[in-house]
Amino acid sequence: MDFQFGDNALEILKWVGLAFAAGFIGYFGRYLSMFIIDKVKKRKEAATKSSPSSAQASIENSTIVQDNETAKMEKKRRKSEIKKAKKESKP
Repeated sequence: MDFQFGDNALEILKWVGLAFAAGFIGYFGRYLSMFIIDKVKKRKEAATKSSPSSAQASIENSTIVQDNETAKMEKKRRKSEIKKAKKESKP
């Protein structure tokens, strides 16, 4: 009977060891994958920040904004001229 208890103890220790090894591999595997993903994201961000196409896009966006502001100011100026003309034409 004592021999049977030894086999059970070894079986239990084997499964505990397997569970521990699986947990160890899972934890550090996840840690390694997150580390790799962060590295790739940082490389992509650095590449997009330094690329001339992103600089060109930002210049184009600022030009569009300036054009919109110029158009708005022109529209306001025309509107005020029309109001002045109406006011002057009234007796």
